[in-house]
Amino acid sequence: MKKVLVVDDEPTLVATLKYNLEREGYQVITAADGESGLSAARANRPDLIVLDLLLPVIDGFEVCRILRREMTTPILMLTAKTDEVDKVVGLELGADDYVTKPFSMRELIARVRALLRRAQTGPAAETEVLTAGDLQVDLRRREASRGGKVLALKPKEYELLAFFLRNRGRAFSRDQLLNQIWGYDFVGDTRTVDVHIRWLRQEIEQEPAEPTRLITVRGVGYRFEG
Repeated sequence: MKKVLVVDDEPTLVATLKYNLEREGYQVITAADGESGLSAARANRPDLIVLDLLLPVIDGFEVCRILRREMTTPILMLTAKTDEVDKVVGLELGADDYVTKPFSMRELIARVRALLRRAQTGPAAETEVLTAGDLQVDLRRREASRGGKVLALKPKEYELLAFFLRNRGRAFSRDQLLNQIWGYDFVGDTRTVDVHIRWLRQEIEQEPAEPTRLITVRGVGYRFEG
């Protein structure tokens, strides 16, 4: 049974989420503020975290930042704000997807299923190591390094890098990258790709503002050279 941690300070919403997620067969753990949410995540090691951004004690942005340093658990943000900046900041901090309140329970359940499905690891027999210059991606360990130093990549950054190394020299549109990395059922826009590309460049490029590896192909999308 997959464990889902719900961190939100609205009791009615939490009760509704718990009821519907349990109906889908998930074990649900709840927390009403950021501090207890962090404790619950550390103690229970959930398979997925549903995280509100507007939390007491410690806000959701900081909770996301801390969690992402400690674990790769998929994070689905909940936000009452419609400001695109909040969504982008949340994604930059390492969240995997977002839902803006009010939302339909059917939509949220679909996103939970999609995130859990994409979080499943590949075949255990996969031992391939991808290299490009001083970059190395160990597919079995799900670990990337540069010059022998392990990179602190977020899950989607890692997946993007591995995908590009498998397909070096080939240009991909933002829509293609959304489908390949986030999945066809991801409900978002192509700016999500741009955010993660910018973040990944900070880890793998000597000069992120003038990339020589992860190249922008004008009118198309991105291509990896190496």
